[in-house]
Amino acid sequence: MEAFGGDVRSGRVTAPGGRPFTDVLWIGIGGSGLGPLLMLRALRQQGVGLPFHFLDNVDPDGMARTLAALEERLTTTLVVVVSKSGGTPEPHLGMVQARARLLAAGGTWSGQAVAVTMAGSRLDQEAEAAGWLRRFDMFDWVGGRTSITSAVGLLPAALIGADLRSFLEGAAAMDRLTRVADLRANPAALLAASWHVAGDGQGRRDMVVLPYRDRLEVFSRYLQQLVMESLGKRLDRQGQVVHQGLAVYGNKGSTDQHAYVQQLRDGLDNFFVTFIEVLEDPQEISALEGESPADFLEGFLQGTRAALTEQARQSLTITLRRFDARALGALIALFERAVGLYGELINVNAYHQPGVEAGKKAAAGILSLQSRLENLLADGVPRNLAAIQAELDPGTVEPLFWTLRHLCANARGYVAEGDWGRPESLSFRHA
Repeated sequence: MEAFGGDVRSGRVTAPGGRPFTDVLWIGIGGSGLGPLLMLRALRQQGVGLPFHFLDNVDPDGMARTLAALEERLTTTLVVVVSKSGGTPEPHLGMVQARARLLAAGGTWSGQAVAVTMAGSRLDQEAEAAGWLRRFDMFDWVGGRTSITSAVGLLPAALIGADLRSFLEGAAAMDRLTRVADLRANPAALLAASWHVAGDGQGRRDMVVLPYRDRLEVFSRYLQQLVMESLGKRLDRQGQVVHQGLAVYGNKGSTDQHAYVQQLRDGLDNFFVTFIEVLEDPQEISALEGESPADFLEGFLQGTRAALTEQARQSLTITLRRFDARALGALIALFERAVGLYGELINVNAYHQPGVEAGKKAAAGILSLQSRLENLLADGVPRNLAAIQAELDPGTVEPLFWTLRHLCANARGYVAEGDWGRPESLSFRHA
């Protein structure tokens, strides 16, 4: 891999001690986790590249299982920490846990850690000061949900030996096509217009994504963030309340024919389907006993389309001649541009996320309240909810009750006496 001055997989870039890297631990959330996951699921070839493990949440159980799976190989694990601002709590917490476990196993953090972040960010400064193995820059104008064509997506592609140049060529080719002024010849404009018509310009129909390839199983999850975070907005550009959005869900065909297609055909008409088909079939699986899995997959796609059409359910189909890195790049670029154009149609800013920021601020407020609560109960004096509320003034009693419930459920020394079914009867103290 050129960015490392060699090929990680060949051993020319090695872990401390000269041993080749055996695994990658990827730490990132949102687009910083979904983009790499899509690249891996879509482009990995069997037996090529390093195995990947993800810390994409702050669930302690998930963290424990991921780190335990790497326990014997932590000293030869390449750790990639992705955070554009360098201050997002989830990747920071994942980094702290991974670093502690790696150092306890005898690893060398500075020789195994890589940062993908904005130049000059807190993470970038920390990585530079500590002499991390590598730092990759993220541009300040690139949001996480559109970062897959940056180092966020290209680094994992390189680590699994994928054809990242073809991926970028496909995205660039689609970028050129979607800048065409003739809207009838612009695939992104046509796609955005179809969304607008299907949902009456108000997002009244959900987008159901049905790719008929296992390699695109993660694509609907990727689109959930790209579409919903970009278009789910309370205010338009003039500050008027509009409550816009476009909900996305899906999995893959033909699996979904045994899941929720029944409702799509006979239930509420509150959706439109986006089928994604690939014409060329892999040659590794041939017809046996007169039956071809590829033919059945195509038959299921056409059958589902026909069954939905019979009930006047709306759908559109995106057809790829073949599925490869170039096709993936083009597909992602198509949806990115369509989201931007749809944002213009409904007059919202598709490139900010105030709702996400509101959730982060609220979470910070809860953590601050918990700190104040722990300080208050440190004296061991029993207090009921009313007394605690009077002293801490959180606004409502609900966050106090939820936080105390969590503290008491774990071995942190907090005790509740009374009936949990009647919260007003409870008395809390630190033993």
